[in-house]
Amino acid sequence: MDKDRILIVEDEPDTLFILSKLLQKNGYDVASAKNGKVALEMLDSFKPLVVLADWTMPELDGLELCKRMKSNDNYKLIYYIILTARSSVNDRIKGLDVGADDFLIKPTDNQELLARIRSGVRINKLQSELKNVEHSKALIEMACTLGHKMNNPLSSLIISFQNIEGEVKKSNRTDLEEDLLVVNESISRIRTHIEDLMKLKDPRLTDYTTENKMLKLD
Repeated sequence: MDKDRILIVEDEPDTLFILSKLLQKNGYDVASAKNGKVALEMLDSFKPLVVLADWTMPELDGLELCKRMKSNDNYKLIYYIILTARSSVNDRIKGLDVGADDFLIKPTDNQELLARIRSGVRINKLQSELKNVEHSKALIEMACTLGHKMNNPLSSLIISFQNIEGEVKKSNRTDLEEDLLVVNESISRIRTHIEDLMKLKDPRLTDYTTENKMLKLD
């Protein structure tokens, strides 16, 4: 079973060592960054559920890191905890205003920190599950809409085809039989795809190009 991933962003070596050992001892997969700039470079490869970041750091501090992460759709669901010695109400408000999910004052109690981490992991997973449910619901609604939209013109096409087929048979135009067969087979394939769209219950995506995916219907 994969361990839940936590990214610690801290420029003070002793604090980083203590936090890393604490989280590793409690079963987390831990990575570290010495500032926000390095942390941003690690997000795509490490994919943490929770970021625990010090406020004051060189190059890119914890507040700016939070602001950039929360403005990015790829990172905004990552639970963000600011760790700082600042204790004023104004500082807390400032941290929460940029999108931080939690705020811990140094020095932290180990059990409180672990409780906040567990809470962050749960919230991240719940948000991800909700996002997946909403995505699946949207795909099903899109499939049903396309199915209904395509069904009406297909019905008209079938009626027209049957009329044309009848007229061709009356005139003994054997040279058109192959073309009629191709059209009829194409209509059958379209009808099957429409039925699959309208019956879709478990939407799955498959690769279409290197950059795009398509619904898997078979």
